[in-house]
Amino acid sequence: MKVVAFNGSARKGGNTADMIRMVFAELEAEGIETELVELSGKRMDGCIACSKCFENRDRRCAVTRDFMNDCITRMDEADGIILGSPTYFGNVSTEMKALIDRAGMVALANDSMFARKVGAAVVACRRGGAMQTFNALNTFFFIEQMIVPGSRYWNMGIGMNKGEVQQDAEGLETMKTLGQNMAWLLKKLHA
Repeated sequence: MKVVAFNGSARKGGNTADMIRMVFAELEAEGIETELVELSGKRMDGCIACSKCFENRDRRCAVTRDFMNDCITRMDEADGIILGSPTYFGNVSTEMKALIDRAGMVALANDSMFARKVGAAVVACRRGGAMQTFNALNTFFFIEQMIVPGSRYWNMGIGMNKGEVQQDAEGLETMKTLGQNMAWLLKKLHA
């Protein structure tokens, strides 16, 4: 089994990545392979509403000038998908929004290709807005017919500067529990 995570932060190795790694530690302890994809520095254009994905039905976006199809392929091949985003003005980052919109359309155009995969949201915030970001990520999972495990609290951690999320004890426990629950669910689904 494999879980791929996408860090939608413009900052590599920051708080969002730290939280994803906390989830990964629990998955890896259960023998589940993990891969972190950093979207920082990658070209991620928004959807142009061409609807070619519905014509082509080839599990790819018709726009090929950026990093998107690499992401879609990784999502398609994985058993579980983690979407991690910092909170930018009360919502997901630009890169994460592009991923949600374009991967989401390709998946819907190809018989809901992410259906029944396990999905989990990870959100970093400085102070507020995390719930809107969390809801945006979960909305993607639900419309794609994915299965979403819960945790002991909403999947967020608080911290602004790199590493500050490591001081959020409740956030770290939430990530640990999320990883345990995601591993349990993946094992039940693949038993």
